[in-house]
Amino acid sequence: MATKTSYRIVVGGELSERYARAFDGMEMEARSGQTILTGEVVDDAQLYGILERLSALGLRLVSVESLPGER
Repeated sequence: MATKTSYRIVVGGELSERYARAFDGMEMEARSGQTILTGEVVDDAQLYGILERLSALGLRLVSVESLPGER
């Protein structure tokens, strides 16, 4: 059984709302020259998919952090 984990993923550049569809289910906030994606990820495969999508869009990954939360 997969356990959802919340993540905060930060990329360089302020992305417009048109990118929100590419990261369905993640909250997106652009500020101070960066974009912060926050949301639940079901498993490693979904996390890797998000990271691959960032790479395919040519975005610079700044950080990936799992957030403490309820399980």
